[in-house]
Amino acid sequence: MTSDKLRLEGKVAIITGGSSGIGEATARLFASNGAAVLIADINDSLGQLVAGSIPPPGRCTFVHCDVRDELHLAAAVDLAVATYGRLDIFFSNAGVAGKTSAILDLDPADLDDVLAVHVRGAALAIKHAGRAMVAAGTRGSIICTASVAAIFGGLTPAAYTAAKHAVLGLAKAAAAELGEKGVRVNCVSPFYLATPMSCTALGLESAKMEEISCAAANLKGKVLRAEDVAAAVLFLASDESGFISGHNLVVDGGTTAVNSTVPKLIEELFE
Repeated sequence: MTSDKLRLEGKVAIITGGSSGIGEATARLFASNGAAVLIADINDSLGQLVAGSIPPPGRCTFVHCDVRDELHLAAAVDLAVATYGRLDIFFSNAGVAGKTSAILDLDPADLDDVLAVHVRGAALAIKHAGRAMVAAGTRGSIICTASVAAIFGGLTPAAYTAAKHAVLGLAKAAAAELGEKGVRVNCVSPFYLATPMSCTALGLESAKMEEISCAAANLKGKVLRAEDVAAAVLFLASDESGFISGHNLVVDGGTTAVNSTVPKLIEELFE
């Protein structure tokens, strides 16, 4: 079924971590579907550049925001409401990769920082976005970026894996509470993705990261890109998912649904 109607016409969205990667792709997609978008990011120069490049002029604005600081998140929500008169969508997407150390070499300071950005940041985002939506009687949608690391161990370092498990649990708890007030909370969980953050953390070029992702994924013939994740977020933000809450939309080509060692084992047994 196709429609000429913009999927987010008249809606207002905040995206944390919106200056690059998944956040930037989502900001562009939201704006092209009619939403007014507030990019909230710690990177002022890049955030302003991205916001200014999204058409039409004025459709997207930028605010400095460190999600570890509750006052920053509260101010971003207040700014969206003051500027646009409402808040319909909050995409809690800000993240850090953390160190790629093994659990036996875990740096407590790195663990604290990863948890602060992913878990504390998401919790405070849900708190303030939820308050604004409930106060206005908005049937809002809050989406958190989790990860395939929220489902399986061994895919990412321990600190990042722990943080993403916590984000998924947080979203389910928030969905249980806010559902009675008409606000939906969901997660999107991407597979390995070539974003500036992941490539920098691993010291890889984008093409090499995509090569690794394709080799590891179960679904062949498709390269996972930020725009694919943005499309999933758009669905969760739109009225098309109006009865979906507490859900984790996994964007991994079926990889986490398959134990890749089993087919290989069976093949070896029958050789």
